[in-house]
Amino acid sequence: MRQVSVLLILFYFASLATSCTEQERSSLLEFITELSYDGGLISSWENITDCCKWEGITCSLDMTVTGVTLASRRLQGHISASLGNLNGLLCLNLSHNLLSGTIPLELMSSKSIVVLDVSFNQLNGDLQELQPSALLPLQVLNISSNKFTERFPSSPWEVMKSLVVLNASNNSFTGQIPTKVCFNAPSLVVLELSYNHFSGSIPPELGNCYTLTSLKAGHNNLSGTLPDALFNISSLEHLSLHDNQLEGSLNGISKLTYLVTLDLGRNGLSGNIPDSIGELSRLNELHLDNNRMSGELPYTLSHCKNLKTIDLKVNYFSGELTKVNFSNLPNLKTLDLMMNNLSGKIPESIYACSNLTALRLASNKFHGQVSEEIGNLKSLSFLSLANNSLTNITGALQILSTSSSRNLTTLLIGRNFMHEAMPDDDTINGFGDLQTLDLSHNHLTGAIPTALNNLHFLSQLNISNNNLEGSIPMIGQLSTFPSSSFDGNPKLCGPMLAHHCNSEETIFSTEQTDNKVEKLMFMVAFAAFLCVGVLYDQMVLSKFIG
Repeated sequence: MRQVSVLLILFYFASLATSCTEQERSSLLEFITELSYDGGLISSWENITDCCKWEGITCSLDMTVTGVTLASRRLQGHISASLGNLNGLLCLNLSHNLLSGTIPLELMSSKSIVVLDVSFNQLNGDLQELQPSALLPLQVLNISSNKFTERFPSSPWEVMKSLVVLNASNNSFTGQIPTKVCFNAPSLVVLELSYNHFSGSIPPELGNCYTLTSLKAGHNNLSGTLPDALFNISSLEHLSLHDNQLEGSLNGISKLTYLVTLDLGRNGLSGNIPDSIGELSRLNELHLDNNRMSGELPYTLSHCKNLKTIDLKVNYFSGELTKVNFSNLPNLKTLDLMMNNLSGKIPESIYACSNLTALRLASNKFHGQVSEEIGNLKSLSFLSLANNSLTNITGALQILSTSSSRNLTTLLIGRNFMHEAMPDDDTINGFGDLQTLDLSHNHLTGAIPTALNNLHFLSQLNISNNNLEGSIPMIGQLSTFPSSSFDGNPKLCGPMLAHHCNSEETIFSTEQTDNKVEKLMFMVAFAAFLCVGVLYDQMVLSKFIG
């Protein structure tokens, strides 16, 4: 009897909540009917009475609507305030749609919503008017990639003390970064404000964000120096302030020992990279490009053994690279040191980075020859050594074509090898790119190797501003490139150039284009000669004599 009584009680409570309430059903239908395009949801919803069984709707065990997840449904129109009537709603995800208008105050002031994601829409308006009066449970607010404008509000965050993630990136917010965001939300972990129009300095009050792991405010108009208080956020893992107007040095950066990503590129930072950079043992990406930094690269950089990306291009770094032992960086994939004042020979230790896919050392003062050790870089797909003082182009191409050609798609070695002779065909035959080849501004002499015509994957070629001579083949891969690929070679001729070839040069071009084609043409000519005799002989003579 006791077991029967328990079953009866369980059945009784289950019968109390067998579907969502009529209020919830009506609120959801009102939301969907107010859209100008519903993605076909209304037709499927209307055929089912219980809204807990509707697509995109989730409910708790007591049949209360707790989730509305309608991301990437091409929804159009405005967000109805009726969703604010879902008193048990915990998660609302309307991201990646075409919704417009404002976020209803009923949602921003909801006493149940924990996660609100309306990112990647066309929402606009001014969030300043959203000033709810009671503490809210909201933990995740993602309004990124919309069309919000005006000054970034400060008052709404005063009642969002449970906020963990705030993402307002990729909008058009103006004004300063809120100074009290961490006083109001002491548990804030992620603050993303990139791609807006924020101005002013970085508020020192951000140093009170003791739980912050990600701070991203790149692509704004921020100015001033990095406040010392910023380096007190010992939990910080990702710091991205790319493309602002920040000044000063990196002193104090070593305090952020948990950093995985450091992106301060495209600012006005000066000074050198401190030796203490080696204390950032977890560092994965280092972006200090397009600044005014100088000095030698510290040897301690090789202590950051987890580095995958080093981007220091367009600065004033000088000295030799031999101090840095790149062989201690086995995970390195990208090394970009373009446009600095680095000198000496390219260090052999770079060739121990077997996972390297992109190496750019262009526009420095490196000299010497390309080492055979570069063949160890089996994953290398992009190589730029342009605008240095390298020598022996034949040896360089031979090494690269025989050892690293499998994945190499871009090879930029212009403005080197001054006044050397263009290599022969055997040197180039090993490239099976290769998609981009730049040999410009080298003052190379001689004819264009016919092997270039066999690089069928080649889509970009630049051999301009040399001293090459002869004719450009009229058929094959080279004939597909514009005149800009050959400009600055006064002794070159071809149909795409102002200097057209005469008959003798045309004959020479045809003979040089492709030996295989020549042999095939000879076989065809011989067979035809046996068939038509003197007639064909006259045709051939007329072609060559013109």
